[in-house]
Amino acid sequence: MYEIVDQTESFVMINKSQGVSVHKDQNDTGLTMQLQKDLGLKQIYLIHRLDKITSGLMVFAKSAEAASELSRLFRERLVSKFYLAISDRKPRRKQGAIIGDMAKSRRGSWKLLSAKTDPAITQFFSVSLKPGFRLFILKPTTGKTHQIRVALKSEGAPIYGDSLYSGSSADRVYLHAYRLSFEYQGTLHSYSCLPQDGALFDHDAQLLIDDFCSNPEQINWPNLKIGK
Repeated sequence: MYEIVDQTESFVMINKSQGVSVHKDQNDTGLTMQLQKDLGLKQIYLIHRLDKITSGLMVFAKSAEAASELSRLFRERLVSKFYLAISDRKPRRKQGAIIGDMAKSRRGSWKLLSAKTDPAITQFFSVSLKPGFRLFILKPTTGKTHQIRVALKSEGAPIYGDSLYSGSSADRVYLHAYRLSFEYQGTLHSYSCLPQDGALFDHDAQLLIDDFCSNPEQINWPNLKIGK
């Protein structure tokens, strides 16, 4: 279900496997309950969520005090977040910013609107992975439900394997929470974690990720122009 990346007195950072629900899913034990049991804690605090289909970095607090502070950092957008994705479609742009309000659509999906009253904000760069496939690194400023999945569909490049958003059939949904950075109690914590499963996240892909995405904070991200 997960592997522990780091653990402090206040929080634990994990790499969540794809296909694992954060909460109890039908007859399965949810990730939160399993992690709490494995660590022998009376309570653990979920700070943010990843979709079941998404792998990658998640942080859990070990106390109410730590939960309050970490939640504030996410709420005030003081956490730097970067995701990796793969598509088998050519995007309209190789890089850019996708900005717009989101609204519920059909079958549990969401759609991007042209209005920008309370917009989802996603910046992205992409590079050729291999013939027919493109690797994306994405920087979501906001944390809306299905934000990255909707953003890439709107660019004409739905995530490979993401059938809910018209992605081609694949062995997994190719979306991974790659990097988290934040300052907690005066100390900067930065974590990067390569995806562990998926045929396209192979050795060559990981070399490209190391070359293209190893210092995402230093990328010259596209300008954000937000107006109603």
